[in-house]
Amino acid sequence: MQTDEIKILTGVNPSQNAEYELNDRMIDYETSKNLSYADIISISKGLDVISEFYDVFGTVTVTPVGICAVSLGKTLEEAVTNVMDSNPIDFMSSTIVLSNEVDSDLAKMLKETHIVVAPKFTKNATEYFNMHDVCYVTIKTPLKDYKKYLSNNTVVTPLGSLTQTPNLSELNKDSFKVVTKTKPTTEQIEDAVFAWKVAKHVSSRAIIIAKDLKTTAVAQGLQSASIEYALDYSCDRSKESILASDMGISIHDLNVAAQGRISLIILPFAPKDIVIAADKFNISIIETGFTNILY
Repeated sequence: MQTDEIKILTGVNPSQNAEYELNDRMIDYETSKNLSYADIISISKGLDVISEFYDVFGTVTVTPVGICAVSLGKTLEEAVTNVMDSNPIDFMSSTIVLSNEVDSDLAKMLKETHIVVAPKFTKNATEYFNMHDVCYVTIKTPLKDYKKYLSNNTVVTPLGSLTQTPNLSELNKDSFKVVTKTKPTTEQIEDAVFAWKVAKHVSSRAIIIAKDLKTTAVAQGLQSASIEYALDYSCDRSKESILASDMGISIHDLNVAAQGRISLIILPFAPKDIVIAADKFNISIIETGFTNILY
């Protein structure tokens, strides 16, 4: 791929122009169609998440606004089926990012999505997508190396330019601890780690409800009542599920989680009153020891 080249893109709105610069910090990829500004934002968000699960079968659906659903599976087809079940409405128009090769059978399941992104596609899959006018993007850089290409985040504001290093946080065994008398099962801990990795890439005030390595609700960027929103969306699927939060919670939040029959909460810190209340409801709490707020 050429570098140090400026390309003109379609802006988000008709009144906006957009461009992007090809440079030597880019991952290697190929696309079957021209991508818009919004497409590149969506693909980048999806790759941020799927790179956390590069060594398993994983699927992420995403829009420029944020992550819609995430799922892992014993096969890639199972992961796609689960993510479709998690958020069927957004699935139909989302960008879907996958961790492994897409074959023709899987391509047929993805015909109604906006863009399909994967490390590899079989010849039959690309022929099927071409026949049905589906855009697909091949990520040639290994997903395990994706984080090496992350650059500082820069936002230009009227007050000045802000620059911040990328969030490369990982769970640390020394800070990762169960603080309640109620102890989680191995399966619950696996779900908690999965939900935490998803929450890491969701906009601030992130609340993730997950079970069996599949999200059932993703709340992000809300000013308040994030937990109520997530539990309402998850509905009956919240029973015995995991709740991941990128910040602390209140007693009210814990009561709402108990009403939703949440079994474990993973969050940065839990004060003593939250821990005591959680034990009354037989809810396990895991502290990570640090926040993962994303603005």
